[in-house]
This record gives sequence, structure tokens and C-alpha cells, in this order.
Amino acid sequence: MNKIQKLSLAFLLAAICFAFSQIHYSGNRKIADQDPKKIYTEKCASCHGERVDAFVDRVWKHGNKKEDLVKSITTGYSDFGMPSWDGILTPKEIDGLANLITESLKTVQQYDFAKDKSKPTGPAIFKAKGMTVTLDTIATGLTSPWGFEQLPDNTYLITDRSGVLYHVDQNKNKKAITGTPAVLAEGQGGLLDITLHPKYDQNGWVYISYSKFKEEGGKKLATTAVVRGRIKDGQFVDQQEVFEGLPYTTTKHHYGSRLVFDKKGYLFISMGERGQEKIFPQDIHTSPGKIHRINDDGSIPADNPFVKDGTAKATIYTYGNRNPQGLTMDPVTGLIWETEHGPRGGDELNHIKPGVNYGWPVISYGINYDGKPITPISKKEGMEQPVHYWIPSIAPSGLAFVTGTKYPAWKGSLLVGSLRFNYVNRVMMQNNKVIGEEKILLNIGRTRNVEMGRDGYIYVGIENPGTVFRVKPM
Repeated sequence: MNKIQKLSLAFLLAAICFAFSQIHYSGNRKIADQDPKKIYTEKCASCHGERVDAFVDRVWKHGNKKEDLVKSITTGYSDFGMPSWDGILTPKEIDGLANLITESLKTVQQYDFAKDKSKPTGPAIFKAKGMTVTLDTIATGLTSPWGFEQLPDNTYLITDRSGVLYHVDQNKNKKAITGTPAVLAEGQGGLLDITLHPKYDQNGWVYISYSKFKEEGGKKLATTAVVRGRIKDGQFVDQQEVFEGLPYTTTKHHYGSRLVFDKKGYLFISMGERGQEKIFPQDIHTSPGKIHRINDDGSIPADNPFVKDGTAKATIYTYGNRNPQGLTMDPVTGLIWETEHGPRGGDELNHIKPGVNYGWPVISYGINYDGKPITPISKKEGMEQPVHYWIPSIAPSGLAFVTGTKYPAWKGSLLVGSLRFNYVNRVMMQNNKVIGEEKILLNIGRTRNVEMGRDGYIYVGIENPGTVFRVKPM
């Protein structure tokens, strides 16, 4: 390289350095401060919803003043699933994000759904491919209707995450059932799913999953547990614990906690990895991050995949799961299907097979909430691929196959509730493969649960405000 070429290269490098200096600064980070709205969309929306003004309808656990928000964003609350953004966002970006939220609170009235004039005065009508439906309110005034079951007399049992089990009669009057287990209704914990014994008509057994807790060393520790009991004279009696996930942890999220019986009478229980992906999902000696299978009385089926391993949890049916909040049985084939939350992207639909490793966190199609990669790979030998996955994350909760004759255009489809985007995702299935998708019930609300009732109707539970709807064809 001659002298002129060296000078030209030097000038080129100097020009590049100058250009970068216009967007760099002398802090720990080396990227220009980003627009708060862009930060919110990329880093916050997957958990808190797409609209910043939706914060007006949230319960403020740690204060809603600007200084409270700055602290929450900076330090996080790891036990509740809120990561720390210190070192990832600059102080100026955190300040801007806090400003964005507080200003949104000033410009938007507190949501009052009873007086919300933007909503239609008559029944909402939803049009979809081959179907037009409306909604009939079954129950409202709830916090978060997590689980739902219809009894043989066509009345309803609804679990509210706040810790209350409601019985709702055919006139839509709800009454709290007393005597249910004490729950840790913090973070994502509380009174969770509910299902009936396949022979409920004969034995009356009702199964409930919940966040069981205890105190040790001045700290509350919690886990996913399942209890069965009977309802007599408005009380939950004859209680028997049939499952207790071990170990207990201080974290208060990723309980999983869906329940479903298969055709053989086995009870499947989903349990999230409690937000500790580096410890539990790949460890078959622990309960979190797994799908479990038990007999109806809590005993262990003799053909469970790890039953002969003297150190493994004998209840384990699958492992490498993240946070399964959808679990259902295909009424035609008897196969068990599951949806689980990815982080930012990578939500999965899985066919549940005995002894299979679903890969979390070794493989994933998502990235972490703070934008950092979780893993560089999405496939690995010996680890199951999802039947389908969603990017961006739809935050799936609730899962049901459409059966019966009331929804002919939807029959055989899977319905997946979307917490993030406030709709129900219809997944069209053929030969156990996804052949299409359709967004239905748009803007219905944060959809926590989707169920088929004994009466052949689809039921949907939403949050904020907690309401259960019956979906009626028109």
C-alpha cells in the first residue's frame, strides 16, 4: 500500500469514526438513546400489552409514580417475572419510558367498562370464515377467570385467580364455594385450573390446581399443587392432595397449571419452570418445567416414562417445557396437545408424547425479554420440535378443540386464547398438522381461557374485567 492509499484509508476511517460519534456517547452503552415508544414496543409489550394506555387498568403493586416506575424498570422484581433493565437501557431511556407511562395515565381516563361509551350498547357481533357469532355474558365481576367447568345440570364452576371458586347458576347468579385451599395470589399465582373426574356423575370429584405456599426463613415459597374434593352444601369437602410439585421456590410466576383427563382416565398436569430455566426444565429429578401424569387418586401409572428411574420424579410425562398454559385432549384421537409461552417469540403448540424432551431452554425460537439471546440454536437432536410456533409471541393461554354441531365451519379446529393481542386464535388442523390460522373474536380482551361446554357451546374467559362469555352462533 503506497502513501496516498494509506492517507485515503486514514481519512476514511476518520470519517467513519466521526459519523459514529454523532450517535455515540461516553457512557457504558454505545448506542444512541432510543425512542421510548420503540423501547416499549420491543421490550415491554409482550408482557404488558401493545397499548401503553392499557396500564390504566392494571393493579399497581409497586406504585405508579414516576420514581416508582424508574425503580421497577431499573431493578426489576425477578420473583414476579419482571426483569431488571439496568445496564440494558440507559438511565435516560428508563426515564423516558417512565415518562411515557405516566403521561399515558394522565391522558386516558381510568377504564370503567360499565360506562365505556366506546363499546356497543347491544351484543357484539363477530364475523369469521363461515361463522357469525355473538357473546352471552355468563359471569362478570371477577378478577381473572382462570378455569371453567360446566356441571351436568348446566351450571358452572369458575376459578378466580384471586382465590375464589364460584358456582354460577343458570340465572347467572354466582356464589362463592367455601373451603378451597389457601393460595398465594401474587404474581401469576392463585386459584388456577379446574376439571371434573371423567366419572363425576358417579363420584363427584372436582380437581383444582393452585399456587400452594409455605413460609421458610421469613420468605414465602410456592409451588404448583393439585387437590381434589367434592362440593356439598356450598363447601369444598373431602379434600385430598393428589400432586405437589417439588421443590418450592421464591419466584411467583410460571406455574403452568392446566389439568386434563385423557380417555384412559389419567390426569395430565402442566407445570411451568417457575422462571428458573437454567435449573429445572432439563432436570428430571425436579417437578417444574414438565407435564406430569398421575392416576385419578394421585398414584403413579406403572407405564410412566421415568417410573423405573429411582431418582427421577415418577410423575413426569414430558420435560423441557417452559410455561404450559394450554392443555387439552383431541376427542377424536385421544392425543394430548399443549401450548406454552415462549419468551419474546417462540410460543409453541406441541403434541405431548411420553418421555419426550421439548428442549427448553436449550432450543427456542424466541429471545429473552431484555433482547438478549437465550440460545443460539432452535433445533437439536433428541429434542422435539413444536408442531407450530408463533413469532411474535401471542401469549397463549387456554386451549380447546371445537366439537359438536353448533360451529360447523370451526369443527376440529383448536382454539387458543391470546393474552397479548386480545383475541382467540383458531388453528385449523388436519392429520395432526396446522394447515391454517384465523383470528376470531378480535378485541374481546386478554383471553385467559377457552373451553368447550357440555352443552356444545364455546366459552371464553377474559381479564380486565374478569368475565366469562358463551359464544353463540347467529
